[in-house]
Amino acid sequence: MKTQVKNILEGVRDGRITVDEALTSLKTQPFADIGYAKVDLHRSIRQGMPEVIYGEGKTARQIEGITDTMLANGQQRILITRLSAEKYEILKEKYPLAYNEQSRCAALGAPPAPDGIGTIAVATGGTSDIPVAEEAAQTAEFFGNKVVRLYDVGVAGIHRLMSCKEEIMHASVIIAVAGMEGALASVVGGLADCPVIAVPTSVGYGASFGGLSALLSMLNSCASGVSVVNIDNGFGAGYLASMINHMEAEK
Repeated sequence: MKTQVKNILEGVRDGRITVDEALTSLKTQPFADIGYAKVDLHRSIRQGMPEVIYGEGKTARQIEGITDTMLANGQQRILITRLSAEKYEILKEKYPLAYNEQSRCAALGAPPAPDGIGTIAVATGGTSDIPVAEEAAQTAEFFGNKVVRLYDVGVAGIHRLMSCKEEIMHASVIIAVAGMEGALASVVGGLADCPVIAVPTSVGYGASFGGLSALLSMLNSCASGVSVVNIDNGFGAGYLASMINHMEAEK
């Protein structure tokens, strides 16, 4: 994925934009202060991917204000995570949002064609882990990745995971989402030759401690190449997977 700065420089080289236009783009105010939020307008220039709106804890009107600011400053595609159905009902009156109630993600703008180096596989231990997995999968798709979903393939029935060995062996990144004891990440890590991003979920009975048990198990994985994000952090896993999946494409 090419960063905005690289696109600007290539535009000058190819004659598509003038030097003055390029200078104006780079000098644009780095953030917009709208009182309750300082909207980061240069994140795509710094990191190659624009700012995402975290919907939880914000009112619908605050989300609307941030969205309007992004649109006014040229951001054509916007992802909103942790958006409740109630807030979506308010926002959909103004924006043509594509909303998934299970993942609580909403996207404004057409999804891009996948331009990563390979496929991101998102696997879950059980069906109860799918909301977090969908947040990861939809985040990865929003940032231009091909995603394959391998749901309900936990270690309680290991043959289910083995039936997906082709997808596992050919993935460029795997996101392993699991609650309970979180063993899925270690098993996948022992099979795959690509980076594995483990996502502990808060699914489980009392001694799972709201996902802490899975988190500690994943942090202590004996499989090499397994990294771990925070409990229920599907967005963080999808974002990181996208960065990994685009590293060669940027060269």
